[in-house]
Amino acid sequence: MQTMLMNIAENLRAVAARIDAAAQRAGRSVRLVAVSKTKPAADIAQLAALGQRAFGENYVQEALGKQRELLLKGTGVVRPRLNQLRPLIEWHMIGPLQSNKAREVAQHFDWLQTLDRARLIAPLNRLRPEDAPPLNVLIQVNIDDEASKSGCAPDAIEVLAAAVAAAPRLTLRGLMAIPAPADHARRAHAFARMRELYESLRASHPRIDTLSMGMSDDFELAIAAGATLVRVGSALFGARE
Repeated sequence: MQTMLMNIAENLRAVAARIDAAAQRAGRSVRLVAVSKTKPAADIAQLAALGQRAFGENYVQEALGKQRELLLKGTGVVRPRLNQLRPLIEWHMIGPLQSNKAREVAQHFDWLQTLDRARLIAPLNRLRPEDAPPLNVLIQVNIDDEASKSGCAPDAIEVLAAAVAAAPRLTLRGLMAIPAPADHARRAHAFARMRELYESLRASHPRIDTLSMGMSDDFELAIAAGATLVRVGSALFGARE
């Protein structure tokens, strides 16, 4: 166990150094979301103790179980609805959101990165607790038009953005994408298209500040193209079981 914890710490230092170098080359700051799906709460606690704040989860029930476990250990890493202490962890929902999970996401997460349809907006806004800050929302774009992948079409972004911006318990923060697995040139093209869509959205919503794209195998390419937030899992935690 001690070796595993040391490896996670070393991995965080290595990933952070690569992100910092890429961010300096790009001339902008870049945030890291540690993708902790399928990983135990102990790993999250280890990285949180090292200063990592943002964690991404794909499955609502799995994430809620980790939040409860961390609460029982006295870490206070929960939404204000459950604990009035300032959360040590910022929880990001990065998997597709089913309508029947809107309540849990509205009440127990800080960010939803995968909004892709209008009918989720009203329940998320209604169910967001009044004693919590507004839910930060990214619109997920299916940039490569993959039938098997979630996300809205590029021409649907503006309508969704306007609806999110009009919801008082939600805050529109920007866009998110998961390009199709492809060679370097195709992924670079997808990232460049996302940057164009993001800049276009900023023209009508100048307060947005987040373009979430890039994972363990391509986050430096994504940063060069315009990412302000990257989602890294296996480079931190090792391969998923």
